[in-house]
This record gives sequence, C-alpha cells and structure tokens, in this order.
Amino acid sequence: MSTNGSIDQIIDDLAFLDEWEDRYRYIIELGKELKPIDDAERSQQTKVRGCASQVWLISESNDDTPPRLAFRGDSDAHIVRGLIAILFRLYSDKTASEILKIDARDVFHRLGLDEHLTPQRSNGFVSMMKRIQNDAIHAMVPEQA
Repeated sequence: MSTNGSIDQIIDDLAFLDEWEDRYRYIIELGKELKPIDDAERSQQTKVRGCASQVWLISESNDDTPPRLAFRGDSDAHIVRGLIAILFRLYSDKTASEILKIDARDVFHRLGLDEHLTPQRSNGFVSMMKRIQNDAIHAMVPEQA
C-alpha cells in the first residue's frame, strides 16, 4: 500500500474487506504512510477549520504550466490521517482545473464513508475537501493573469 497509488486502488481494496473494522484499520494504515509535517507548519494558516480533530493542510505547486498541486498534511486523529491520505490520492499531482472538476463526494460515497463515518468526521472530510478546492482556486489566479 503506497500513497502514490490511485483512488481506484483504495476503492478496490475497501471493497475486498468485508468488515468495517478491517476497513477502518486499512484507512488508519493509509494515514500512517503520510510524511510528518514540521511543528512550525502546524499554524493557524495551515489549520483546516470545520474539523473536530486538529487538521493541518499545506498546498504546494510546481513550476509546470499550468502548475500541478501537491499536498502535505497531518492530524491528531488516526482515522482522520487516513482520510487525509485518501484526499491526497484523489487530488495530488493535478492542475487546479482538474481538482475543481473532481466530485469528491461521489468518491466519498463509493468508498462507503458516507454511511460509516460519524457526522463530525464526515463534516471534517468535506471541510478538508473544500480547503483543497479553495487552494486550487487560489492557484489558478496566476494562470489567468
């Protein structure tokens, strides 16, 4: 299992697991593969609002034209770290335009997360998704200049 894999691989892997306890363990394992961020990066600017857990998200873009975005992040909750890893697989190494076309709620549904996460975690997932989309919008500004 690698954070460089596709979102389709996660969907397939979760479909293979019958019990939600096993699926939660799988999601937690995804989160363990995230590279830690520095303490200095855990700031109000990188903090995601709307999450019950502490979540920090850092967006970076490369020099391609148009730029591709990459993401780094962390959380103080194991399951949430796994949700971050899922979002990174969905959004990383894409242009801002590509990111804004992705229907993350559909992926959330296909993963079965809408039925098995607490409302707080579901809201947090949506907050992280909106933050990534907002960062993509801000990354587009130089493209339009």
